[in-house]
Formats: sequence, C-alpha cells, structure tokens
Amino acid sequence: MPTTTARPLPQVVDAETWRRELDALRVREKAATRELDAVAAQRRRLPMVALPDYTLVGEDGPVRLADVFEGRSQLIVYNHMWFAGKEWHCPGCTGLTSQFTRLEFLEPYDARFVIVTQGPIDEALAYRERTGNRMEWYSTSESPFGADMDAPPGGGFAVNVFLRDGDTVYRTWHTTGRGTEQLAHTFGLVDVLPYGRQEAWQDSPEGWPQDEPGAGWLSSKQVAALYGPGGRAAD
Repeated sequence: MPTTTARPLPQVVDAETWRRELDALRVREKAATRELDAVAAQRRRLPMVALPDYTLVGEDGPVRLADVFEGRSQLIVYNHMWFAGKEWHCPGCTGLTSQFTRLEFLEPYDARFVIVTQGPIDEALAYRERTGNRMEWYSTSESPFGADMDAPPGGGFAVNVFLRDGDTVYRTWHTTGRGTEQLAHTFGLVDVLPYGRQEAWQDSPEGWPQDEPGAGWLSSKQVAALYGPGGRAAD
C-alpha cells in the first residue's frame, strides 16, 4: 500500500513479528518501572532539613509557610519562573502547571500542591487569571524563601517538597530541569507516540521529524488563549 505522507514511517511487519518486538521492549519498560520504584524508595529515605519561619504572601495577605499547608502535613511547591516587568512568563512553567486543574486527589494523602513565584502577589494573581491557571499562588517577592529553595529572583524554576510537624517545616526533596517531567502527563503521552517529542536531541530513526527543544510546547500566550477567560478550552 503506498504511503500517504511525506514523513518516513515505521517498518511494516506481520503481527507475530510486531508482538515479538513489543515483548522485547516490554522487558526494558518493566525494568525502568522497577528502577523508578527503587528511586522512590530511596527518596522516602532521604534525610530532611528544618527551615526558618518564612512568611509568604497569598491572595488574602501574608501567610506563614507552616500555614500554607492548611492543616496538612505534606506540601509540594512549584517555584514558577517570573520575568519582572514582562507580560508573559516562562512557557514551560505556564504550560506544565496549566495541567493541574483538579488537585483534590491529594487530600487523602494529607498533601497540598501550590505555586510560589517571585512575582508580586497582585501581578501573580493577575497572571493566574489571564492564563486560566487553577492552582493556588503565593508570592516570595518579600521573602528569601524562593532564593533559599533554589529559585531566586531572575532564576530558574524548581519543585520543592516539605513536611510539617506542628509549626516546624522541613525540606525533604528538590528537583529542577527535566526532574520536573515526572509531575506532568504531557511528556508521558507524547513519548508513546511513534514520532515522540520530535526534538533534535532525542535518539530517533533516520528521517524522523525533529526540531529544536521545546518547539512543540505551547507558548504562555497560547495557554492563555486556550484556558484563560473566554478561551475555547476553558470550562
């Protein structure tokens, strides 16, 4: 059957050959799953460090870090990049956090997930509204918290995890860069597609479509057009 696309296609084989190749791949997939389980087990055994009594600013004003937990014992913080004086902020941060529209599933785990940014709270909340973001936002613009958590003014993004015991908060885990991919469903979905992420750094067959890293990501403005007020994907 002639091809109907200019793109190269995977090899066409019989069902038995396809099943054999799939079974071989499954061995590696299961090994990777077991390794991720082992990594998570090591993460649960990490020591932690006690933090000072930071004060952030939320929608209702100043709030102690211990109170950001809202009575829960565990807290995940996405430190969202902020470009002072700009209308649009980090597209990676904006796109990744736009996925989290229903976080109530964390309640049985005694946990919360929020955004902390270096932007002043009024500007941060306006950006949340403009992009249709559904998460709770806090500002560290008047606190050293962000810088101490490896997300300083003008710096990059990060994910930090905390454990609360009474009024004492402990930092238990931190990641940045591609370490944040495990929080999102986007890359997992794209990675199972035949052409994958279509980024030049990836090991793909000869002739596969490839572009610069991040070329397929939505811009912050596109996220706003989809999910912000009046956006066609907003509900």
